[in-house]
Amino acid sequence: MPTRQSNEIEQLRDAYMSAGVVGPSCAEDAEHIASATVADVDFAVSWNFKHIVHIEKIDGFQGVNLLHGYPPIRIFSPREVI
Repeated sequence: MPTRQSNEIEQLRDAYMSAGVVGPSCAEDAEHIASATVADVDFAVSWNFKHIVHIEKIDGFQGVNLLHGYPPIRIFSPREVI
């Protein structure tokens, strides 16, 4: 049985895809960001420069988050963190 949190993650993942932040082939990437957002992490770190750590994608994730009542997520590459 899905939990409330897993439903939130799925809805936010789908919202990213509906908004065109990422396409359906990148559903796992969208789910990673949705999971981090719903878990209220301080920031996400990824090597995925095509679908996650890319200024247009970051802006898209943040915009969708704000539209759905979540804070903007901070996304960095590992190099930015160390």
